[in-house]
Amino acid sequence: MSIVDLSHPIRAGLITYPGLPAPVITPHLTRADSREKYAAGTEFAMDIITMIGNTGTYLDSPFHRYADGPDLAGLELATLVGLRAEVFHLSDAAQRGIDADMVSGRDVRGAAVLLHTGWDRHFGTEAYGHGAPYLSAEGAQHLIDAGVTLVGIDSVNIDDTESGGERPAHTLLLGAGVHVVEHLTNLGALPAQGARFTAAPPAIEGFGTFPVRAFAEV
Repeated sequence: MSIVDLSHPIRAGLITYPGLPAPVITPHLTRADSREKYAAGTEFAMDIITMIGNTGTYLDSPFHRYADGPDLAGLELATLVGLRAEVFHLSDAAQRGIDADMVSGRDVRGAAVLLHTGWDRHFGTEAYGHGAPYLSAEGAQHLIDAGVTLVGIDSVNIDDTESGGERPAHTLLLGAGVHVVEHLTNLGALPAQGARFTAAPPAIEGFGTFPVRAFAEV
């Protein structure tokens, strides 16, 4: 078994989603200052990170879209850990929208469907926010009807951010209790079938979106 890391590292100044603030990392206790508090030869660093939940590779819970939906603390770990991964390699697709026929033909009940578009190659650049692939409403509804547990994508958003504010994929998936993971990377390293996917956020009450360390066991 090998472990494939599917997350973008988070660092101070990282722009994940164009227009949203970058994380700021500041020291709470420096190593130098800690020497006055601990025994000789013992030192620690304690830091503060200020960031929006939509940073790096992150998971959307239903609370992100619906006020009465489960928040991060309300998610069942069984729906986040060791999921059977069905990877759809779509980097050669001729269209931006991922329709139902592009994610059909497989048993995805209880699985994590991972949409490999190759758009992660633009992460951290201005190009990342323009012309990105997305899951269509029809594609989202098909996956819901097929019993999917989680849908992930290596693009700037699972919806078309150039559609004038409409977010049908978020609305449908989160409304059906299907988790969404955005800004994945390295999906091209995974087989179409046979991997196990994990993306578990901290159990934060009253919060809908937070970074995850997404990975696959192959």
